[in-house]
Amino acid sequence: MTDIDTRRDAPPAHGPNTSNLADILERVLDKGIVIAGDIKIDLLDIELLTIRLRLFVASVETARKAGIDWWETDPALSSTAARDELRDENRRLRERVEALEYAENGDAPSARAKDTAGAGT
Repeated sequence: MTDIDTRRDAPPAHGPNTSNLADILERVLDKGIVIAGDIKIDLLDIELLTIRLRLFVASVETARKAGIDWWETDPALSSTAARDELRDENRRLRERVEALEYAENGDAPSARAKDTAGAGT
């Protein structure tokens, strides 16, 4: 006669041990995972459209180790990058206004205007 184990805390008798979702996510973020693919549409050997898809899933630390930090320089994602972009745009606009004033009046560009344009205001 064979005894059957009916305890509820007994491990299942079949199948591999499974990890929970948190363990899997931790491993993926720690190591990183890359998914890549290309979609290319040709008509009579003429390339009409190419779409390249790249997906890199990783933690911020792992991404930085891989040399990826675009979120720090994207103005839509970083307030520092947004301020820098605004400062650069302001400087370019001041230079354009000064050049237009110079062309209109024939006066030499003022040293003060150059100083304030580069001051980051």
